[in-house]
Amino acid sequence: MRTTLTVNGVRHDLSHDERVSLLDAIRDQIGLTGTKKGCDHGQCGACTVHVNGRRVNSCLTLAAMHDGDEITTIEGLGTPDAPGTMQASFQACDGFQCGFCTSGQIMSASAMLEEIGRGDPSHVSSSLGDIDGMSDEELAERMSGNLCRCSAYPMIRAAIARAAEAAE
Repeated sequence: MRTTLTVNGVRHDLSHDERVSLLDAIRDQIGLTGTKKGCDHGQCGACTVHVNGRRVNSCLTLAAMHDGDEITTIEGLGTPDAPGTMQASFQACDGFQCGFCTSGQIMSASAMLEEIGRGDPSHVSSSLGDIDGMSDEELAERMSGNLCRCSAYPMIRAAIARAAEAAE
């Protein structure tokens, strides 16, 4: 099967088995290993990428489903020499320990700030039209799909708050 993906602004024409996950296509065929394979069941969030601007667990979706889509991985947010705002905030706040979940945390957090900016409600929003912004309850709910086995959650929350301030 053939699928065309635009990953971090670069077009990739892939030839693959129709059962290949988006995660495996990104890592094994395109060679971007920043997106991690954690649980491979959509429970940990380590594989989070943005598909057409929305966050997706890439282990739960097939590459073939995204023909023509725009994919952003952690490598697309910044580089070691020029990190993106969320990446720099995670560094400044020590929002990681072992680092395995970090790329998924950063991808989810950056998408979360965009969701709040658009006014997208979460399950804990007080109403569909009144978003509670960056309350602790909102942040916890919106990041609940990303697990950190090292329990760096206080630093992760500090990093997200720092990035949100920088974006204002």
